[in-house]
Amino acid sequence: MARFFNESELEQVATAALRAEEMVYNYFKLSSSQWLKNRYDIKTARNLDPHERVEGPFAQVLKYEGRHQDRSLCSSVFSLYHVCIQDPAIVSFIAEQSKICLAPFLLYILVHELVHVVRFARFEHRYENACEAEVTLEEEKKVHGITHDIIAPQTVSGILQVFEFYAKWY
Repeated sequence: MARFFNESELEQVATAALRAEEMVYNYFKLSSSQWLKNRYDIKTARNLDPHERVEGPFAQVLKYEGRHQDRSLCSSVFSLYHVCIQDPAIVSFIAEQSKICLAPFLLYILVHELVHVVRFARFEHRYENACEAEVTLEEEKKVHGITHDIIAPQTVSGILQVFEFYAKWY
């Protein structure tokens, strides 16, 4: 039976999210106002809506349209991205691995998904193309390469094993 992250694992998600945000922020040289314009939320499986849960991937980014409640004009519409972490897939994967630890794996996943968010928000890749297999494969390889470039200069215990797992992608 699949299980959600426990309290200790959720703390590791929170730590990885903070570190991933800082790494991505620095890599793309985003000002604090630019970063806030990239509206996103990180959700774990316990808090996902049924349509946000998927089999297979460790995480996905979904795009929603938001609108300020007190504004009715179309000009107030903005993109809101949900980084949907798939706890059951991650927990199962980590349980099967003897070399990969949760913390560096979460960091890699979150940096990867935040790179997608930045690329979508900067129109470097159109979200609408995210379901087209050929475009997706090329984009995934590009994002894995950027993810590696962001993390590699950092000191992250256990990251080399994660890099080995994803080596075919960059």
